[in-house]
Amino acid sequence: MTIRDPKWGRLPACGGLSVRLFLASAILLTSCRVGPNYKTPPAPVPPAFKEPLPESFKEWKQAHPGDDVLRGKWWEIYHDAALNRLEEQVDISNQNVLAAEASYRQAVAAIRVARSGLFPTVDATPQMTVSHGSSNLGNGEVSSVSTSRSGTFTDYILPFGLSWTADIWGSIRRGITAARATAQASAADLANAKLSYQTTLAEDYFEMHGLDASQKLLTETVAAYQQFLDLTEFRYKSGVASEADVAAAKTQLDTARASLVDVGVSRAQYEHAIAVLTGKPPAEFSAEPVPLTATPPPVPIALPSELLERRPDIAAAERTMAAANEQIGITKAAYYPTISLSASAGLESSSILNLLNWPSRVWSLGPQAAETLLDFGKRAGQVQEAQNAYDAAVANYRQAVLTAFQGVEDNLAALRILEHEYSVNQQAIVDAQESLRVTMDQYKSGVATYLQVLTAQAALLSAQSGAITVLTRRMSASVLLVQALGGGWSTAELPK
Repeated sequence: MTIRDPKWGRLPACGGLSVRLFLASAILLTSCRVGPNYKTPPAPVPPAFKEPLPESFKEWKQAHPGDDVLRGKWWEIYHDAALNRLEEQVDISNQNVLAAEASYRQAVAAIRVARSGLFPTVDATPQMTVSHGSSNLGNGEVSSVSTSRSGTFTDYILPFGLSWTADIWGSIRRGITAARATAQASAADLANAKLSYQTTLAEDYFEMHGLDASQKLLTETVAAYQQFLDLTEFRYKSGVASEADVAAAKTQLDTARASLVDVGVSRAQYEHAIAVLTGKPPAEFSAEPVPLTATPPPVPIALPSELLERRPDIAAAERTMAAANEQIGITKAAYYPTISLSASAGLESSSILNLLNWPSRVWSLGPQAAETLLDFGKRAGQVQEAQNAYDAAVANYRQAVLTAFQGVEDNLAALRILEHEYSVNQQAIVDAQESLRVTMDQYKSGVATYLQVLTAQAALLSAQSGAITVLTRRMSASVLLVQALGGGWSTAELPK
């Protein structure tokens, strides 16, 4: 109910008392909040990881028992200066990271918008009105256009208005809390975007240098096959080898050459991908061929319970869940009346010379209450909608936790198994080299056939190529394990 004197006149004494009572009541009631208070729901966290650590990790753990988490620039564990330089560019040049950063700033600005609801809104609407009343009106009649009965009338008004809605039921404060949680979720999304593109760059980097190793192997193989073709042609001219042996040697050499050329396609694509990840057009970036020889470094593994604080995607899901919880309270507050206070004051005069005089003052003040009596289930539907959104956020949070543990287990298993496979593969290379040596000696002495030589050469190339593939997969699994562990990030880095 608004208490207002005509033409912004003085409020009666009882009106002033009502306003004072209203203000006192509003201040007392602003401590109320309707709706559920947020509490992080439990998530499925195992007491320990299922997969045992690789042997190389166990040795590192014994040597460094106190350093059980990744810290800072995680990519430095690979001790690769070129990789370090590339990773430094992701934060400042990757366009997707910059977009995520802009989204975070947008979410922070939304907090200011939500917080403004706690304070009154002040506005000013200066006016100058010139009106002419009808001369044909009877006594006591007032024109619908002008406040004067007849003649021309000029009115100068310099008003200031104030309106304030009391946050009695906590909807505005819950909106602020929701905006803060959303901003924190956006900050976690930003951290997750950085981690994602950093790990993608590291994967592409190792894949590219794995192809460099394949290129080096095929180059050496082509040279070896060329030597063997020369030997076969000499034996053919000497009448020892057949023309079929020469044709087979040429076929094997050309096949190796084709494979060598084909490696260039994939390598160029990885080089282009790295350029884009660092915010450069592919034409402005090139990487020197460096065959991959490094083995995965030990990655520090923390307790499973710490994973919830280390993964930015889990933190984003948890903060989104907190924001959804606040929306329930906001929708429930719609069941209760809205109480607001409006006030206006200013100056009004028919002469601009007298506008700033004290007698020109006008003012008005009054509280107002509004309540929806019948909405045919609209508010009930909104509350149910908010509750269902919160349930979905809880499910998404728990799924993020499960996916995180799956990622750790997958890559621990991959590293452990690939480490064993690599050692077996190295032995296979040694065996294939010995087999080729023996077969070549037998072929030169006329004991073995050329088909046996081809088989031995193919076996050696397959074992060597397999070793490069396994090593590349080990490095990729190492990077993915770092990503699964959160890359050294922590919820302590979330803005408060």
